[in-house]
Amino acid sequence: MSDTAYRWEMIEPGKPMEKVEFDPFPPGDGEVVVEVEGCGVCHTDLGYYYDGVRTNAELPLALGHEISGRVVAGGKGYEDWVGKAVLIPAVIPCGECDLCKRGKETICRQQYVPGCDTHGGFASHIKIPGFGLCEIDEAKLAAAGLDLADVSVVADALTTPYQAVSQAGLGEGDLAIVIGVGGVGGYCVQVAAAMGATVIAVDVDQAKLDQIIEAGAAATFNPKDYPGRELKKAVFAFAAENGLRATEWTIMECSGSAPGQQTAYGLLVYGATLCVVGFTMDKVEIRLSNLMAFHARALGNWGCTTSNYPVALDLVLDGKVNVKSFIEHHPLENINEVFELVHAHKNKGRAILMPKMKS
Repeated sequence: MSDTAYRWEMIEPGKPMEKVEFDPFPPGDGEVVVEVEGCGVCHTDLGYYYDGVRTNAELPLALGHEISGRVVAGGKGYEDWVGKAVLIPAVIPCGECDLCKRGKETICRQQYVPGCDTHGGFASHIKIPGFGLCEIDEAKLAAAGLDLADVSVVADALTTPYQAVSQAGLGEGDLAIVIGVGGVGGYCVQVAAAMGATVIAVDVDQAKLDQIIEAGAAATFNPKDYPGRELKKAVFAFAAENGLRATEWTIMECSGSAPGQQTAYGLLVYGATLCVVGFTMDKVEIRLSNLMAFHARALGNWGCTTSNYPVALDLVLDGKVNVKSFIEHHPLENINEVFELVHAHKNKGRAILMPKMKS
């Protein structure tokens, strides 16, 4: 038993998580042990803990899938990774199946998610397959004024919208509308803008809108001020004023809420692309034939291919996406209090839990 390795396990939904010691050594063939620097608290973690979303692994289970850290042990095939700073993919594909070999890692049927299919990153250490690890250039990290823990959110909150933006084919001259700009949505705005799109941010939280206007959004709209069809009219007016098309908008639903999904669907125009990035267990009622009538398309987005991780990370390290202003650090020891804080929407940025940070 390691004297230092521990994780915080969810014993049952809604009950305080408990600190449990474990021994992550040695890694097996094709595995690595990573000492965790930071692990972000995602909306999905709250779903498991508060909303009854089932994990694939049986409880007790350590949650957390936005992980950065340092490899401290490598099994066969990964011995050379020891000492390297890394991001762990939020969705780890097998890398060997037909789907993976055809570049379709996001639908690999042998994939698994830390904190769902196996113990996650709310821990001092994690043992995982080495496939898909993304090495972090620590010189560039330091030059960007970032700590290793800061970029943990890249593992999901940034790579997921990067995959969505890439999949949608967003670029110069396009209009993107991001619904819900906290967490994933905030980074989605920045990624879309970095790709050359003009971005409108939509959220019911005015403070989030005020923050995102400084980080890439060309305009912001609060649905509270634009009831019914008024929001779509306002977007049409913005597009006309700025020489943008009245067709082919890309609508990116990142709120993970039923109202957000209904708002997104209501913004369909001819040739639109609807990207579903956020997750909710709630159901919505829509007229699916609108996709046909508008000759529009709907794209789901699950995770990110491992090949896109370095590209997404470079957006941060090169200063094109601002991570620092949208995160906050917390000691891992305070995990139960932090979950309550995030669930109550009292956090000001993406909460990152850090094993080495003192209370």
